[in-house]
Amino acid sequence: MDFMKKSWKGILLCICIAVPAWWLGGLVPVVGGPVFAILMGMLVAFFIRENDSFQPGIAFTSKKILQFSVVLLGFGMNFADILSKGKQSLPIIIATISVSLIIAFIIYRAMKVPSGVSTLIGVGSSICGGSAIAAAAPVIGAKDEEIAQSISVIFLFNVVAALIFPTLGTAIGLSNEGFGLFAGTAVNDTSSVTAAAAAWDGIHGSNALDDAVIVKLTRTLAIIPITLGLAFIRTKKEKDLNSNVSLKKIFPFFILYFVLASIITTVFSLPVAITAPIKELSKFCIIMAMSAIGLNTNIVKLIKTGSKPIFMGFCCWVGIAVVSLAMQQVLGYW
Repeated sequence: MDFMKKSWKGILLCICIAVPAWWLGGLVPVVGGPVFAILMGMLVAFFIRENDSFQPGIAFTSKKILQFSVVLLGFGMNFADILSKGKQSLPIIIATISVSLIIAFIIYRAMKVPSGVSTLIGVGSSICGGSAIAAAAPVIGAKDEEIAQSISVIFLFNVVAALIFPTLGTAIGLSNEGFGLFAGTAVNDTSSVTAAAAAWDGIHGSNALDDAVIVKLTRTLAIIPITLGLAFIRTKKEKDLNSNVSLKKIFPFFILYFVLASIITTVFSLPVAITAPIKELSKFCIIMAMSAIGLNTNIVKLIKTGSKPIFMGFCCWVGIAVVSLAMQQVLGYW
């Protein structure tokens, strides 16, 4: 009861921002609800002079609702279907993820980009954009401003990819299957993968969209090992500073619930009629969490510190695209 007394105002505020952001995301899917939510949250924050009464609910939404959204995401993951149809893309997925993380690490060391932003951009670029950032952020203890900055960078290159990749694929002579692999491995967010593949299908009268989505879902499975690995790395770092820190305190238990949800979907072959509404709820919860993150983000500071993260995002994006195409050549898919 005390929790609700303290938190209801902040939670309600996040819902009030999330609803129009969710609607706008549906109208402009290449931008997506999370980006609208962050922008609207930052705008609303200007008009809330005294936000202490909102803060408990905003904090709860940005942390716990974010984790809950990742758990719900598991209900859209049928391991059997994804692995049976997406195994062809596994070598390319492993290569692109590795390259993105390596590039992010090199730029982090060379340009002294904050470690939280570097990790989130590397993970978001290589796996699945906002969903991967939502999963990794609690594990590494990322600040709200780091999450907002990472989402913004990912969004920028999502839009560019959705606009230019169909034309690029046509110019270099990709097949329909090849473009499905390219879009599924080289575009960050699911909505942008869908936009790029749909544009390709419109140009070529094909059905690359199905292949692209399956490859993208296969990529999403990398959330599991990556977040667990980040938890072990953080535990080791913090143990060096504080001997009382344990893996149990840092371990991302919500990822285990994500896996459990995926197992339930796989074992019981849950129909789309059940999983589709849960996936929509997951998307809405992510948008809610991004509203809270926007409310806690200083837009002036975000703009001032944005050049290095944007450069990192660009390098990761180019590296992933080049490796995706190169791996197709090596494996004989193109």
